[in-house]
Amino acid sequence: MQSYRDVLRNGQIGEEGKVLKDHLHAKPAALNRRQMRIGVTFDDDATAWVGIDHARDDLDHRRLAGTVAANEAVNLPLFKLDAYRLGAFTHPDPKTRRAAIDLTKRGLDSLASVGGKLMTLWMGQDGFDYSFQADYRRLWDRTIEAMREVADHNPQIDIGIEYKPNEPRSFSLMPDVATTLLAIRDIGRPNLGVTLDFAHVLFADEMPAYAAALVSKFSRLLGVHLNDGYGKRDDGLMVGAVHPIQTLELLYALSDAGYEGAIYFDTFPDTAGMDPIAECACSIATVAVLRQAAAKLKNDAALRRAIEAQDAVTAQGIVRAALYGS
Repeated sequence: MQSYRDVLRNGQIGEEGKVLKDHLHAKPAALNRRQMRIGVTFDDDATAWVGIDHARDDLDHRRLAGTVAANEAVNLPLFKLDAYRLGAFTHPDPKTRRAAIDLTKRGLDSLASVGGKLMTLWMGQDGFDYSFQADYRRLWDRTIEAMREVADHNPQIDIGIEYKPNEPRSFSLMPDVATTLLAIRDIGRPNLGVTLDFAHVLFADEMPAYAAALVSKFSRLLGVHLNDGYGKRDDGLMVGAVHPIQTLELLYALSDAGYEGAIYFDTFPDTAGMDPIAECACSIATVAVLRQAAAKLKNDAALRRAIEAQDAVTAQGIVRAALYGS
């Protein structure tokens, strides 16, 4: 069974993400790259996948450059490394905090070298697990100071903060949309924004379209991770498998807001032993269907009136007809 990492390394995603591009253009109903850009992630070992240390020996730089330049977005989960178990930007050791900041900045340099324009940061290890374990104000201030330095390193690259309520820490410093927006206001840098992960939003007990509306109003929506789950953890299921109506409403809200950024599938095919390419193709096909329905709803005056009146019965009927045809 091949992982996403193996697929990229073996060249099955070529100069412009060929596997994904072929799926996008396979049918007239499929989305083109102008309508939906696909993000690229480098997981497992952050130092090996962003041009840091031995990455130049581990990956064809030109292939990576073509993929990133075409798709514009890179997700950099730096903080899965063992050194950051007690935090990255918030680690009690100042040397470890400095290493985390410097590693992030080197990631930005590598991203810039291949033409990337967006980095997503999920600060999964920055949090706490016990009462009396941490000075909460100090954790907050260290995060804000670190993010200011990271944002200032290359103002031409946007940085999307991806929030998640917990996991691996019991409590994350960036657990929900409101806290993340508060942090962005505190950081005060124009190249910051939010990356919404659908399963994380469900996990935070939020409505995805509402979270997107708040981000669009108070900051910038820089990226969207589509997937699905049951709201109890980060399940990483295929798009629309559990919450098709909520996914449709999010796509409707993105269209309404004029969103043209990256859409990325943050799913876990390896968990169930799935073929990752087939799993990704299934999500692409689902999104294509949902976007067709969202396009039907975009200029539907009856739906607008129902929403204005908070008439859920009428609204559900209109949505059902757009999605299921009856």
